[in-house]
Formats: sequence, C-alpha cells, structure tokens
Amino acid sequence: FCTPMMDLADEFGIPSYIFFASGGGFLGFMLYVQKIHDEENFNPIEFKDSDTELIVPSLVNPFPTRILPSSILNKERFGQLLAIAKKFRQAKGIIVNTFLELESRAIESFKVPPLYHVGPILDVKSDGRNTHPEIMQWLDDQPEGSVVFLCFGSMGSFSEDQLKEIAYALENSGHRFLWSIRRPPPPDKIASPTDYEDPRDVLPEGFLERTVAVGKVIGWAPQVAVLAHPAIGGFVSHCGWNSVLESLWFGVPIATWPMYAEQQFNAFEMVVELGLGVEIDMGYRKESGIIVNSDKIERAIRKLMENSDEKRKKVKEMREKSKMALIDGGSSFISLGDFIKDAMEG
Repeated sequence: FCTPMMDLADEFGIPSYIFFASGGGFLGFMLYVQKIHDEENFNPIEFKDSDTELIVPSLVNPFPTRILPSSILNKERFGQLLAIAKKFRQAKGIIVNTFLELESRAIESFKVPPLYHVGPILDVKSDGRNTHPEIMQWLDDQPEGSVVFLCFGSMGSFSEDQLKEIAYALENSGHRFLWSIRRPPPPDKIASPTDYEDPRDVLPEGFLERTVAVGKVIGWAPQVAVLAHPAIGGFVSHCGWNSVLESLWFGVPIATWPMYAEQQFNAFEMVVELGLGVEIDMGYRKESGIIVNSDKIERAIRKLMENSDEKRKKVKEMREKSKMALIDGGSSFISLGDFIKDAMEG
C-alpha cells in the first residue's frame, strides 16, 4: 500500500523494491488477476459463486473462483489491488516472506520483476510465561500433542451463534482444547475485537463446567508461545500468512478457516496445493453471515487430531526445511545475498 512512494523514488533516480508480507503464491495470483482483468476484462465478482477454475501460473492446481479471496470481491478494494499490482510490475525486485522449499512453484514462476524469497521472517522468541502464566501452566499440565488450539488472529471474531456451534463441536470431539474467543466490534464501528468479560454470556449453558477437565477458554492468546508448546497437536486458524508460517515453524498441523483478506487463498494453498492442512471451510467469508455447523467443525477437528499422520509427517518435514532455509547456505540465505548484491550494484 506504499507503492506511491515508488514515484518519489523515480524522481531521485532510486530503484524501488517491494516487500510483500504474504506468500509468493498470492503475489502471483494478484499479478495474474490484474493481467486477465486488463486483457480480458475479468471481473471477479461475476465468478464468486460459479464453478469456474483459474489456471494461475503460481499454482500447480486450478484455483476455483468460488473461494476467491475476500480482498478482491469488494469493488473499491479490487480497484486498489489492480493499481498496486501494476506498480509491483515496475519494481526492480520483490522481496517475499516465503522460502523455496514451501512455494517452489510460485517462486520459479516469476521472471520479471525478480523475486527474492527471504523467509520465514518471524518473531518466535516470546515464551508467554511472563505475560500469560496461567495459559502456559495449563498447557504444561496437558499430555504432549493432545491439545487443539483455536485462534483467529487480531481481527478474528464470530457471532454468538457461530461460537455455540464451535463449542458443540469441541465438546462432542472429546479432544483437549485451548480456545481464544473475542467479542466482535459493533457493526457500525471499525475496531479490533475485544475480550469478553465472561465467556458464559455467549457459550452454551454449562459448556465451561462440562469441559473443565479437558478445555480452557481464553481471550487474547500469545499465539507464538502456544504453538511452540509441546502440548499443542493441532491449530484451527484463520490462515493469515504469519499464522501459516508460525504453524509450520513449530511443526503444528493446521485446520483452515479463512475469514478475510487473502486468507481463502492461503487456505487453498495449505490444503490443496501443499497438502499441509485440513479444511473446515475454505470458502468461508466473515461478511457472509453463514454459520458453519458443529458437525462440519467436529469432523475437521477429528481429522486434524486423529487421522492426519501423513500430513503431520509432512508438516514436521517442512518445519525442518523452514529452519534450514535461513542458515548459511540455505535457500533464503542465498536469496537474501542475491538481493543485497543486486541492490548494491544498482
């Protein structure tokens, strides 16, 4: 969103590089959509409920338009994204928070401008014990790999009806859980969700009492510290790109429940493209008002926690690859060196 600064750089004869905080697959998708809009007058809003599939250069698999990301289905935002994508093409290079072993197809699909994969860039130092000792102590008391963690990002929240469906799913699954729930802001106000004073106000009657031996409901969660804890065996996530990278860094399999921005695309990439996640509802959009029923959620939790041995193995392998990418001689280490060399040579 800072691409207008490229015009100022041009005035001073300074080359411009873009840092793209999402994945390489979505970057390729943005540029592809801008291309077919300009050449074929593609309007994503016309395809959001269709069975059409797009052949996106940054993906191996066809991408179904019924799960188009929320970020391109708003007419005003779509126009902004088109303008941004056009400016991206004018950059001398694009630096992306990803790594070759994760998104090889996407990375190798780029020719101009060059792409520098320098990730995963994460802050994984906090252990949460100073800021959230009660949560960490509860996790200490749980068996290894036994807890499913549900957390939906800084802007993630659900209606009371949806919270009840999640609660029924968790209770019926029988799995241990750590669940972060947040109160949505008022409909007429743009603000971040807040913690509930008493979760009993929005959860099924008696839920907390019936699940006290296996579950814990919290407000804001120290996500990195939780994912790093050995008790965590699965992660139900909105699929923000940072959350995806964090889950892989700690080797925790993910169940995808995207809500907004590019998260639907990230969910597709994790489930279909990479085979590293299970689906709850890849096409879910926060603004839709649709309630995902408890049976669907429970099936996904069971699949995540009980029937994902192959995915768990792949995620553990990707954990090691994500760390190897950053060390001397690793793929991201080399790519960062290429960027520095290119920038220094002008």
